[in-house]
Amino acid sequence: MTVELFAGVPVSDLPRALDWYGRLFGAEPSFLPNDVEAVWEVAEHRHVYVELKPEDAGHSMVTLFVDDLDERVAAITDRGLEPALRETYDNGVRKVTYRDPDGNEVGLGGGPVAA
Repeated sequence: MTVELFAGVPVSDLPRALDWYGRLFGAEPSFLPNDVEAVWEVAEHRHVYVELKPEDAGHSMVTLFVDDLDERVAAITDRGLEPALRETYDNGVRKVTYRDPDGNEVGLGGGPVAA
């Protein structure tokens, strides 16, 4: 059984979101299903999409767990975005949180740093 995951993020300004999420993910959207949504495939069968919904913008929280956290954060920094928060939990798991212009949170998590 294949399961497709679509995590939605409401935004107030679609062109601004296209720019910001393009820099976050390092790519143009994978597809544009209509004139108010943009979709990035972040891994096979796993997607993050933005949708123009100004009344709901700023209340989303999405976290992606990746195996190359440090490399991704460095690449995102090179594209002009800085994390809003960096955390390391008691078990060593790390999380880097970004906030889009509406205040939506997109976190990247990673395992403990190898000793």
